[in-house]
Amino acid sequence: MLPTFVIGLREGLEAALIVGIVAAFLVQQGRRDRLRQIWIGVTLAVILCLGVGIALDVLEQSLPQQGQEALETVVGLVAVGLVTFMIMWMRGHARTLKSGLEASAADALRRGSTRALVLMAFLAVFREGFETAVFLLATLQVAVNRSVAAGGAILGIAVAVCLGYGLYKGGTRINLKRFFTMTSTVLVVVAAGLLMTVAHTAHEAGWENFAQTQALNLSWLVLPGTPWSSIVTGVLGIQPRPTVIEAAVWVVYLAVMLTVVLRQPEARRQPAAASHQPTSART
Repeated sequence: MLPTFVIGLREGLEAALIVGIVAAFLVQQGRRDRLRQIWIGVTLAVILCLGVGIALDVLEQSLPQQGQEALETVVGLVAVGLVTFMIMWMRGHARTLKSGLEASAADALRRGSTRALVLMAFLAVFREGFETAVFLLATLQVAVNRSVAAGGAILGIAVAVCLGYGLYKGGTRINLKRFFTMTSTVLVVVAAGLLMTVAHTAHEAGWENFAQTQALNLSWLVLPGTPWSSIVTGVLGIQPRPTVIEAAVWVVYLAVMLTVVLRQPEARRQPAAASHQPTSART
């Protein structure tokens, strides 16, 4: 439940922030009449994302076993790629997100372009919604209890909507930098587990037969049917007997991405370094 809750919360809040920024700008400009276009774009994106998720799930159920393993491999790779891109993108654009969106909305108002506002809201929600649909589908494929996992996602999205509305109205204050760092850390761990599962399903699909020697025996830790096994396998993606390739992709992805997420950005360090220069010049 925890991985799907974090996925729903993180992706949902990103979409809510983008829509909220644009909506708040329109209200500040006295253009509440254009809010309708924003909600049209949001609604279209939500419907399309739900359709994508349902279609992929139905397709998987209709395939033979080896075909299911192949589809799970593809979906898992796409999910890991999307979450990696999303983490890197937010790291580089979070500071200019508001100004960029407001400039785009102002340009749309100047041109009287209703389509531009609809497209802005649609793309914002569709991007996050598509990532959510694919990432959730990949996570649900390995979940012990799909109903509980799906409930976690719904709860996360609901909390995200509430937080987004609170931020829009100005009654909620959260440290977004800390929030995104914490949720990115959890998502990196989940994505590393998905990558290990991808290596496993790729072998089951007959696509990958490299380094299939057993690396570890974790059956003492991951006891099938136990609550602890559900946590270790469902959250961390760790298999009872991981192969060399499965262990390698897990360790490498986790090490690289955690370094990226937890490292202080260059832009944050430069002012601190520069502040010491005048002191040394005076001495």
